[in-house]
Parts: sequence; C-alpha cells; structure tokens
Amino acid sequence: MIRAYKLYTGNDGHSYVQVGTVSNLQVNPAASIMFNETPAHSYYDWHPAPTTQYVITLSGTLLFETGPGETFTLQPGDILIAMDTTGSGHKWQLIDDQPWKRVYVAFTDESEINFVPDAV
Repeated sequence: MIRAYKLYTGNDGHSYVQVGTVSNLQVNPAASIMFNETPAHSYYDWHPAPTTQYVITLSGTLLFETGPGETFTLQPGDILIAMDTTGSGHKWQLIDDQPWKRVYVAFTDESEINFVPDAV
C-alpha cells in the first residue's frame, strides 16, 4: 500500500487531514492528468483545491497546514488526495532544496476514490 493524506472540508468550513493508504489493486477512472513543477523553497498561502484530485509527488518535500493547525509532511512517493474544494483550504511550503515535481490526476467520480484510513 502507498502512503496517502486526504484533505477534506469539515462542517465548519475548515480543511482537515486524514492519514491512510491507497490500495495497489483498485482502478480509478480519471477525468484528466497534468504535470507541474514548482521551484525549491516556494510556498502557497491558503487556498482550497481546484477540483477533487490525486496529487502524486515525484520530488520535493513539503510541509502542509490545515485551517485548524494540523500539519503533515508530504514526501516523494506520497499521495495527496485533495478533496477540500470549498472553505478555507490549506497551505504548503517546500522544506528541502528540491523542486516540487508532481502529477495531478482529477477524478470523474468522487465516490470511486481509493483511500483506506489508518486505524485510530
């Protein structure tokens, strides 16, 4: 299984994170795929996700923060499942000397999202 972090919007309009994995065996239909690269040491202030999507990190290490102050570190090979398309959103900053190279995979159907939360 591959480490995943799911961002979602709570009833209070803030983004929250849930830690888990994505299954190696589930096939998910995708609406689009896009590649992007951001220079090392960049940051992006508060924003919601533009659409529900996987963000697959190829290089770069990032510190993410949600509205209530939750933080987590996203590393190469981790999957971000961005579902916080409304509300206050999240922010991030690159914390190493590598650019953030990533792949965005937008979903056609949110009900088909491949995510297994860690046991609490």
